[in-house]
Amino acid sequence: MFTGIVEELGEVTAVEQLQEASRFRLRGPLVTDGAKHGDSIAVNGVCLTVVDTADGEFTADVMQETLNRSSLGALRPGSRVNLERPMALGGRLGGHLVQGHVDGTGTILSRTPSEHWEIVKVSLPENLARYVVEKGSITVDGVSLTVVEAAADYFTISLIPTTLALTTLGIKQPGDPVNLEVDVLAKYVERLLAAGVDPLAAHADEAKETDR
Repeated sequence: MFTGIVEELGEVTAVEQLQEASRFRLRGPLVTDGAKHGDSIAVNGVCLTVVDTADGEFTADVMQETLNRSSLGALRPGSRVNLERPMALGGRLGGHLVQGHVDGTGTILSRTPSEHWEIVKVSLPENLARYVVEKGSITVDGVSLTVVEAAADYFTISLIPTTLALTTLGIKQPGDPVNLEVDVLAKYVERLLAAGVDPLAAHADEAKETDR
């Protein structure tokens, strides 16, 4: 589980094409400090498993399913990436609950700079639109952000100077793809309602049983 608060701006140092998979080597001295085989690191919002580490770099194997569902397949040596280690239990939840399981990809449509922030417009796949609401949370390339405007086929986010300076969102241009992960809580609620379960009623019943 992650929070969407990027810890380090890393770099892809090598990409090896395998059969129905790719092996990435990425540089990230901060996130690899203390990391070992089997640990998880989020790369542009995608949870990857560490194969090995050495000299501030780590290797991760990415299966075809992940390449198909995310923008990682477009990464090349020299590409900059957002890196985050899993949250520690008992720590502060700075962003929102992020699984590192990408739901789809969008495209940067436009950037509108102002004196203190920048508004970025991102395309929104039709199957994800119902999970995105104004003032709600969304993860873009692993960055936890608040939705400014939610439309049927796009949303906008407002980026502060810190986000622009410390993540890849500062260098993404119109036409560039981004990974999207919607709020998992919205998906759980939808699933329960589709099954005919009223979460509020269930909670009320449990409270009555406790009172007895």
